[in-house]
Formats: sequence, C-alpha cells, structure tokens
Amino acid sequence: MVRHAGAVANAAGLVAGYALDALIGDPRRGHPVAGFGRAAAALERRLYRPDRLAGGAFTALAVGGPVLLGAAAAFATRRRPVTRAALVAAGTWAVLGGRSLRHEAQAMGRALRHGDVPAARHRLGNLCGRDPSALDEPELARATVESVAENTSDAVVAPLVWGAVAGLPGLLGYRAANTLDAMVGHRSARYARFGTPAARLDDLLNLVPARLTGLLTVALAPVGRGDREQAWRVWRRDRADHPSPNAGQCESAMAGALGVRLGGRNVYFGRSEVRPFLGDGPRPEARHLSRAARISGAVGLAALGLAAVYPLTAGRLTAAVTRRATRLGRDRSAALGWGGAGAVGGR
Repeated sequence: MVRHAGAVANAAGLVAGYALDALIGDPRRGHPVAGFGRAAAALERRLYRPDRLAGGAFTALAVGGPVLLGAAAAFATRRRPVTRAALVAAGTWAVLGGRSLRHEAQAMGRALRHGDVPAARHRLGNLCGRDPSALDEPELARATVESVAENTSDAVVAPLVWGAVAGLPGLLGYRAANTLDAMVGHRSARYARFGTPAARLDDLLNLVPARLTGLLTVALAPVGRGDREQAWRVWRRDRADHPSPNAGQCESAMAGALGVRLGGRNVYFGRSEVRPFLGDGPRPEARHLSRAARISGAVGLAALGLAAVYPLTAGRLTAAVTRRATRLGRDRSAALGWGGAGAVGGR
C-alpha cells in the first residue's frame, strides 16, 4: 500500500511539475539549476587537475550530492504522499525546460522572418554554445532546429524518464549530470580529460531517452505538418552518423519530420567541428522553427503520458510478479512436503 501510494505521488508530481513548466516556465531569478552550477563551479576550482581521476571524483561528488538529497527527501516522505507529490512537482518544474525551449525557437523564428539577423545572433546563445557572429539566416535556423531536437531529449524527455524510473533522486541526479556535461563535457584544452567522466555519464543517462525522443518525433511528425514515413526513413538511415551517441537520434528524426537537411560545419568559440549531413532537402528556414517547436511540445506531452503511467504500471507489475513468485514457492514447498503441520509430523 505504501509503495503504491508512493508511485501515485511520483506520477502526480510529474504531471503537476510539467504543468508548472508549461504555464510558468523557468524562474527569472534564483533558478535552482543555476545555483547548482555555481556550487559545481566552486567544487571544480578545488578539485581540478587535467586528468580523468580528478574529473571522476568531481562528477561523483557533484552528482552524488543531489541524488542523496533526493533519496533522503523520498525516504522522509514515504508515508506522506501529498508531501512527496509536492516535492516531485517542484523538482520536475526545476529541471524541465520545455517552455523556454519552445519560446526561444519561436523568438528566433520571428527575428529571422523579420530579417533581424543581429537579434537572432544575439538570441542563439540561449539555445547553444556556437559562435553566431558569422552565421546567416539558414545557419541560424539550422542551429535552432538542431538545438530544439537535442534539447527536447535533454531538457524534457530525459528528466521525465528518470523521474518516472527513480522519482526525485532520478530527477535531481539527471539534471546534475546534464548540467556538468554542459559545463565541463566539451572538448577543450582544459576539459579534454577532466570532463570525460561527466560527458560519459551524460551519454549513458541519455541512451534510452534520446531513442525514445527520436521515435516519438517520428510518430508525431504530422503535428508539425511533417511526413511520418519520411521521418522514419531518415531516422533509420542517419541516426548513427552523428558523432554523439544520442544527439543523432533526435536530430535525424527532426530533420526527416521537417524535410530539411541538418549537419555541416559548427563554429564554437575557439574551435570548429564538421558534422555529417542528416536528412534530405533544403537547409532550414525561419518557417521551420515554429514547426519544430510544435513537434517538440507534442513529444514532451507524449513523454509525460508515458512517465506518469510508468510508476503505476511498474509498481503493479512488480507486485503481481512478487505475488506469483510467492504462490509458486508455497506450492512447491507443499509438493515437496516442506513446512506446515503435515511436514513436521512426517519428519
């Protein structure tokens, strides 16, 4: 009974937290993730050395702290489902970024439709870390579509998946790992070795969510006036071409859904990368950004439905399996003459 109440509380908290993100979005001041980032930066200054051992210790401490905090809160509220639901709702709201992601995509679309390239360049930093100074409209649109596709997994689907699987510890632990990857997981002289453990942990935690995001994007392509069959074909063909084990899952599906071609040369501050092309058709334009935002929103809602159902069905399945195993054990004991008054007398 306590376990079922906890599952109901987790499911209710995920739904409430998603609703808060959809209605309110990220807080303008005092965002918990920003506070975690400052604490992680302070920890990095103490632990940094250019090797993976130091990076592993940094990652373990920075991610382990939120996980333990979430586990302690979950344990303290195991018999208080309303309090647990409220905590899960607050945690979900804090770690989701769906509303902000869609808002930025739509704002970029408006700027590009009005020919305001400088404004679009200025806004790009809210979505990704590329150097926007030399980007024209197609490249700004491409960067936006790619960021929307990848962050639909990172900022929406993955937190919901881990919240469904592990409740509040899963929510906080995933967001901590993903934030560390953004801070130290990129390839630079400073973080080439120190950031590897954080990057690998983020890759591991996103393996399932990224593939779920790709499949949901294919299924929901018509929401953005896309072709489901084309999205499926491009996703199957191109998903493994991206250097990231996860980003290609999301970006190839979005490319197919919109009928555009993603990939190419990405310029960051001080370095550049050439990515394989994903999808067929023209380069993205301003008109594609609102369509990408609609698909992203639909994928988030579908993931919420799955995440809300999972704790309930998983709990019932576990209980059913436990009852079945117990019944089989009793039947076997009875058949072998173990236990009970008859068995005692026989021995």
